[in-house]
Amino acid sequence: MKNVTISSLDDLAARVPDGAKLAIPADYSGVAMAATLALIRRGVRGLHIVTVPSSGLQAELLIGAGRVETIETSAITLGELGPAPRFVDAVKRGSVRLLDATCPAIHAAIQAAEKGLPFATLRGILGSDLMRVRKDWKTVENPFNPGDEIAAFPAISPDLALFHAPFADREGNVWVGRRRELVTMAHAARQTLVTVEAISDSSLFEDEGLAAGTIPALYVSSIAEVKRGAWPLALWGQYEADGAVLLRYVEAARTREGFERVLAEWLERLAVAAE
Repeated sequence: MKNVTISSLDDLAARVPDGAKLAIPADYSGVAMAATLALIRRGVRGLHIVTVPSSGLQAELLIGAGRVETIETSAITLGELGPAPRFVDAVKRGSVRLLDATCPAIHAAIQAAEKGLPFATLRGILGSDLMRVRKDWKTVENPFNPGDEIAAFPAISPDLALFHAPFADREGNVWVGRRRELVTMAHAARQTLVTVEAISDSSLFEDEGLAAGTIPALYVSSIAEVKRGAWPLALWGQYEADGAVLLRYVEAARTREGFERVLAEWLERLAVAAE
């Protein structure tokens, strides 16, 4: 069986090198916010972020902190709280390279990498502006039906996947329930880094009710136990999002100075939690 490292949060974050292509999940799928703050504190640079299929606060913080060179996404939004201000500012200033996509395209490209395929195909994006602005996307002929066109685009093969989950076991198996996009990310990435609320001494595969929702240790590289590791976002079945904190962030992050003030407070909170 593959040996999975159970590490500290900082050691887990240290496994993300400068320039890495990093896959992260949508806000509803278990976002490793504590690990994101640890990456920012460490000073990682030049990340190529792939959102599966969208992102919110996680991508917003990494972009605002100047840690992102390229963002490949279907959307960056804070949902009911409105646009992500630091992302919007970065796109307007041209300080981040934006690879625009759609949710189905992101999912299909990740699934292609999962299966070891060089590209994915979709029909629904034909005729859209994306086929014009994404120079790496092509229109090809269906080999089984001459004259039938279809869109083709490269597989997305992340260097690393990063997410937060309710729990894992000491063998390195991680329970994600019905969040199947996390399974796909782990299959597609060369390494998978996971923070969890708790680590169980019992094997998850010994429990029939948990086994089907568990990612085997074969696809996991490192785990760190971090209580409330998705805060201030929610973690399904564990805790709700901290609405007051998120609202305060949106109000502050309209300016660079406000963003930096909130980020410094959150980094200080992370340091205190580690003591």
